[in-house]
Amino acid sequence: MADDRIRILIADDHELFRRGLRMVLEDEEDIEVLAEAGDGAAAVELAREHAPDVVVMDVRMPALSGIEAASRIKEEEPGAKILVLTISDEEDDLYEAIKAGANGYLLKEISIDEIGNAVRSVHGGQSLISPSMASKLLDEFAAMIKKDEEKEQVPAPRLTPREMEVLQHVAQGMNNREIAKALFISENTVKNHVRNILEKLHLHSRMEAVVYAVREKLLEIK
Repeated sequence: MADDRIRILIADDHELFRRGLRMVLEDEEDIEVLAEAGDGAAAVELAREHAPDVVVMDVRMPALSGIEAASRIKEEEPGAKILVLTISDEEDDLYEAIKAGANGYLLKEISIDEIGNAVRSVHGGQSLISPSMASKLLDEFAAMIKKDEEKEQVPAPRLTPREMEVLQHVAQGMNNREIAKALFISENTVKNHVRNILEKLHLHSRMEAVVYAVREKLLEIK
């Protein structure tokens, strides 16, 4: 039934690719394309208007980048899943997309037959990363962990049970609003916990917090 279909917003500044992607997705019986955006700012506006289930967007777009747009969409529509579909294999774009709340990062080399399943996977709660990009991400984790292990060993700061809960949710890629909802606390309280966690662990970013969680076996990456 139409009400059960996955509702999609497409954002890409290349009209030909955008239209082609729409045609591919509209051939899927369980997917409905709500609208198309040619830049990041338009994507934010259309997401606000349509509240899509999944936003399929490029990284490099005019007016507002896909990463900035993803961050704003996740803030305003926390239930929306973000699937980045891009030609950019830059590590920085991958890391920034993850920090912005992206649920998937796929290169445009993906075959047409895989796009529908990618949308379904992200909508179902899975995280997708192109194999070549996943290797870069794991290499970065390994480098950061090795660097940390080479430092003088000192007792790890003790986190409170609540801070441990928040850290586990951060490691799962949840933003502050989603964590607040999951733990039944205010968003400001979550921000305070995240700040305290970073200070206690002498970390500088949420990405480093994820690496810490992996190293301490609070999160398993498969």
